[in-house]
Amino acid sequence: MTTSRAVPGARSSALGEPTAAPAVDEPVTAQGAAPAAPGLMLRLLRGQSFSAWLLEVIRFCAVGGTAFVVDVGLFNLLRFGPGELLGDKPLTAKVLSVAVSVLVAWMGNRYWTFAGNKRDSRGRELTLFVAVNLGGMAIAVASLAVSHYVLGLTSPLADNIAANGVGLVLGTAFRYVCYRYVVFTGDAGHRRR
Repeated sequence: MTTSRAVPGARSSALGEPTAAPAVDEPVTAQGAAPAAPGLMLRLLRGQSFSAWLLEVIRFCAVGGTAFVVDVGLFNLLRFGPGELLGDKPLTAKVLSVAVSVLVAWMGNRYWTFAGNKRDSRGRELTLFVAVNLGGMAIAVASLAVSHYVLGLTSPLADNIAANGVGLVLGTAFRYVCYRYVVFTGDAGHRRR
């Protein structure tokens, strides 16, 4: 004698045999393929594959690393280098070092990282890029100001941790999100894969 088990959602046929469960709205994928990415993930990737997005992040980090070396090097040269040109003006030194590193970042991101997403209007893109970098600079300068003037941590190490550690991490995250979703939003059809 054979027994049949009830399948959740199954209906019985006229002969008492269970039938298939009712269809559920699920994304259909090819056999062996990964399930479709959720809508939010597709929007975040802007139609890119995960590997293309990862390559974009690696390029962004390489450009950012170069700009970081320029920023930190120039900041320390102005503050503590020969002649200590801006030895008693840490905020001015930071503003100048960030301004130069922004030019480095602009070239690298426009022509390498986000080359496939350049806008047709270079002036509008440059204006947005400068605005985003002013926001990123404000984050780094605010970190330095709090450390140096509010907390009274005035040593070279403390200034570097505040400006080039905390400020850099927060400013970099802000810049990447804004570059990707505000500044470099040109025609995706020209995006390199």
